[in-house]
Amino acid sequence: MHLRPASPRHRHHLLTYLSLWFALVAILLTSCEVPSATAADDEIGDLTEVRQAIASATAGSTITIPNGTYLDEELIFQGTGTVDNPITLQAETPGQVVFTGNSNLRMSGQHLVLRGLVFREGFTQVGEVISLRTSKNELCNDCRVTECVVDNYNNPERFENDIWLVVYGKRNRVDHCHLTGKRNLGVTMAVRLNSEASQENEHRIDHNYFGPRPILGSNGGETLRIGTSHYSMTNSNTLVEYNYFDRCNGEHEIISNKSGQNTFRKNTFFECQGTLTMRHGNETLVEDNFFFGNGKSNTGGIRIINESQTVRNNYGEGLTGYRFRGALVIMNGVPNSPINRYFQVINSAANNNTFIDCDYVQLAAGSDEERSATPKDTEMKNNIFYNTEKDDLFTVYDDVSGITFANNVVSPNVKLFQQEGFSKQSLDFVREDGILVATGDAATMGRQGSTERATLDNTGVSWYERNDEAINFHTGRRSNVSGDGDDLYDALLAAQAGDVLTLSPGTYTVRKTVMLHHPVTVRGAGPDPGAVRIFFERPTLFAIENGGALSLRNLTIDGAEAPDYSGNSVVRTSRYSMVENYKLLLENCHFVDLDVNHSFNVLDAAKSTFADSIVARNCTFSDVSGAVFALDKETEDRGIYGVENMVVESCTFKNVGKTAIDLYRGGGDESTFGPILALSDSEFSNVGNDKRNKVGAAVRIHGVQYAEIFENTYAKSKPLDMHLSVGEPVIRLRGNDFSQSEKLVSNSDAYQVIR
Repeated sequence: MHLRPASPRHRHHLLTYLSLWFALVAILLTSCEVPSATAADDEIGDLTEVRQAIASATAGSTITIPNGTYLDEELIFQGTGTVDNPITLQAETPGQVVFTGNSNLRMSGQHLVLRGLVFREGFTQVGEVISLRTSKNELCNDCRVTECVVDNYNNPERFENDIWLVVYGKRNRVDHCHLTGKRNLGVTMAVRLNSEASQENEHRIDHNYFGPRPILGSNGGETLRIGTSHYSMTNSNTLVEYNYFDRCNGEHEIISNKSGQNTFRKNTFFECQGTLTMRHGNETLVEDNFFFGNGKSNTGGIRIINESQTVRNNYGEGLTGYRFRGALVIMNGVPNSPINRYFQVINSAANNNTFIDCDYVQLAAGSDEERSATPKDTEMKNNIFYNTEKDDLFTVYDDVSGITFANNVVSPNVKLFQQEGFSKQSLDFVREDGILVATGDAATMGRQGSTERATLDNTGVSWYERNDEAINFHTGRRSNVSGDGDDLYDALLAAQAGDVLTLSPGTYTVRKTVMLHHPVTVRGAGPDPGAVRIFFERPTLFAIENGGALSLRNLTIDGAEAPDYSGNSVVRTSRYSMVENYKLLLENCHFVDLDVNHSFNVLDAAKSTFADSIVARNCTFSDVSGAVFALDKETEDRGIYGVENMVVESCTFKNVGKTAIDLYRGGGDESTFGPILALSDSEFSNVGNDKRNKVGAAVRIHGVQYAEIFENTYAKSKPLDMHLSVGEPVIRLRGNDFSQSEKLVSNSDAYQVIR
């Protein structure tokens, strides 16, 4: 029976009636619940009585936090319960106890249960939002965190590191939690092994929903990490099962396993741009997991590194990632590897797995002068690799004689690097419970058994809404705008997410910078970009802030009325760090007279801001004193960059003082996939010749990981300058005409010229 203690006003009466007093004592032995008058969402609650109840709690106590909003709270939950009588700290109503501002929670002791809390609209200042320790030596053992939510609880500094949920101690369980929208640097959830008291821990992480994590553009964007390289030779013995990873795209490693003897099973990975990676540690078991790429770019499967790893009975479909994001990747190692590098794959197995319509299986991946230790004493048996649309499934980077191949089935079109261990067969499949299962004689090949797995229905919590984290254009209202620049400014100020503003033909002079905090489309009513001309009188026309995105179509943007100062721009990102990725789409637009003073850019992307995509199609950029796309601010060479996907198609660049495109990614980190550039059918005339162009190029791509540069013409311009670095960049050139310009410059000949 679950009762409330009486209020202070009534306790005098309880003392008068001894029979009720003894009943109350009996109840208090099993319940330390605080008054729970419901607070409105905008009221700030007080945890004084909660703290008092925690301090006096004994085994079996249940402490209930009243519904409401709690600002800047640092709550400590300590106590000692028992197996049968834990101490529980819970929300009065799950989801209606919300911690905001700079709140965080630490807990330590034995047999504690934390249930039903929400952290949102803020960030932690101590590095951990929910921590299963209260000090270095006070940890949780046999504790549980269940049905808790952390939603977009991000430090506003993009590269300020924090972790949302950190597990210490032994035999703890984290289940049915909802963690979504991690945008700043740091792992979403981590298991720490930094003391003997947290090693060989036997934790269980199950039935959690890991919601969308946008691309970080840097190392440090893992969703789940178990251990660190420093303790990677230590066993964790952590079980990770029935978790749903939904579009977790932070970096290459969705899960970063960095300790030994962990088990990953029956987890589902939905459209995740990365892999379950055995980065460090030995004797990992990866079985009965499901990877659904649905043909989305860079979606991956499983990456094997280190010794005695077992990968069996997994299913992958529609995975497109290559290199370290392949459907199945077996790495090369470093001889006598330092603890933080790559250990050789030894005595490992990848058996009875099924991969259908997946694009890449990578063997001896990462082979270079350092990673020269090829796999040995390893096997790949009884797998199905089936893709009738792609014949070059297998990429072999080095000697794979240390891998034994047997009884693997491939589709008849696949080109094999060796005949032994493979057979080409035409297979029939039926879809059962969402996956394709081979029929006939092949029914005993590939993955076997139950399709039971994590789903959206059996993970996370039912009472908290799952929102789409994507930036979407054209999903809001349609409005027509006419008049002058003030009318346009007012319409933009009133616009909501996804709105489309259609401008009547005419001239608009905007007197204030438009601050964008959500996606907005501005377009001319007809196909002629000259029919609508926008002037602006401030140094910047559009400033994209957190949450902002911009689409421009059928417009002319004229810089003739901009102030006579250096450093103007048509579009800039926030001057401050942004944790929300933006998009910029330009189509059939003219950008002219951007030369009132020097260094006038079209896009000026600030440091610590990041675009999911920048697209320019059928645009003209003429008389620009600065750069058109300045994405060159991340110069610390730490693998950080400013845009993931950039497309420039059928554009004209004329009389541009600095670079048309300056896309920079420095350093040697391999944890990310971008930048990715598609540059085609464009003309460059008198580009890059200004004395202030320090890079000496019309187009500079430094550290780009994938580029297709096709059918472009360069006249009286500085060169295309390519600096190839980081892993194995794929740079493809075709039909570029440099005959009237400076020639191509590259630090390496490791690019491909397609005839």
